[in-house]
Amino acid sequence: MKIGVVSDTHLPHAAKKIPSSVISVLKEMDLIVHAGDFSELSLLVELKELNSFKGVYGNMDPEEIRKELPEKEVLELEGFKIGIMHGFGPPQGLEERIKSEFQEKLDVIIYGHSHAAKNEVIDGTLFFNPGSPTDKHYAAYNSFGILTLGESVEGKIVKI
Repeated sequence: MKIGVVSDTHLPHAAKKIPSSVISVLKEMDLIVHAGDFSELSLLVELKELNSFKGVYGNMDPEEIRKELPEKEVLELEGFKIGIMHGFGPPQGLEERIKSEFQEKLDVIIYGHSHAAKNEVIDGTLFFNPGSPTDKHYAAYNSFGILTLGESVEGKIVKI
């Protein structure tokens, strides 16, 4: 199973739309996950029409998005437990704060908030932040991510 992961799109402030190269990849995935900070409801609608979709709201999302999505969610896919949450607070200690929001042991935590991509196993959990495909605030490059679920979980950050 392949999951296309995006976060921190901040439309239309960071960009008018997600780059078409990213949309092309997302169409080919088994599932799209957005880890919050859409900023505009039209993107949520577009992603739901594009493919199977799961997502959470972020700290910059308006009420209309918060009514549609949870703050956090746990998915069980291909035998793996995957937590999704946008994140909050300063970049320092972000992973620890997010992990403390989940009660169960997770194989993967998908998150955003920092705009900086991360693909790192910490204490047996893969922390996967796809970065942002549209906003380089606090990041050296734009990116999105692909998670591949098979016998194990593999994360890949794709620089744009």
